[in-house]
Amino acid sequence: MAQRLVLRQLLSLTPRTLPLQGHQLLPGPLAPCAPPAPHGRAFGTSAGCRSTFNVQDGSDFQDRVVNSPKPVVVDFHAQWCGPCKILGPRLEKMVAKQEGKVLMAKVDIDDHTDLAIEYEVSAVPTVLAMKNGDVVDKFVGIKDEDQLEAFLKKLIGA
Repeated sequence: MAQRLVLRQLLSLTPRTLPLQGHQLLPGPLAPCAPPAPHGRAFGTSAGCRSTFNVQDGSDFQDRVVNSPKPVVVDFHAQWCGPCKILGPRLEKMVAKQEGKVLMAKVDIDDHTDLAIEYEVSAVPTVLAMKNGDVVDKFVGIKDEDQLEAFLKKLIGA
């Protein structure tokens, strides 16, 4: 509880770009990972959706992130964080464009405070780039698509 309060206080000190009240910039939480097929019907799941997953617990993080043979982008976010709601879908879209070369793990800091503390997350959104179990890069806050693409290319080594 104390960690949540500290994070909320830190976030209240940082400037944010949020939509005006009554205006919604993003689709709802159930929006598909990939745009619909041109003919309006699509079945199955795109590769982009499968490359993104929610971390369930510490052992899941260890198995799917730390022990992953592929590079992993870890998005530490919170439900109450406005900037996270902007960055999350943008980052998922950019990871999907990498066609399976990189995975994306989503970690809710309120559900997994232990992981947030272990990886020294002091504000959200915080995004870590992990390769072979090591953090190789990191950023805090919102990035545009060009910056995210450069971040991912550097992680992949392209």
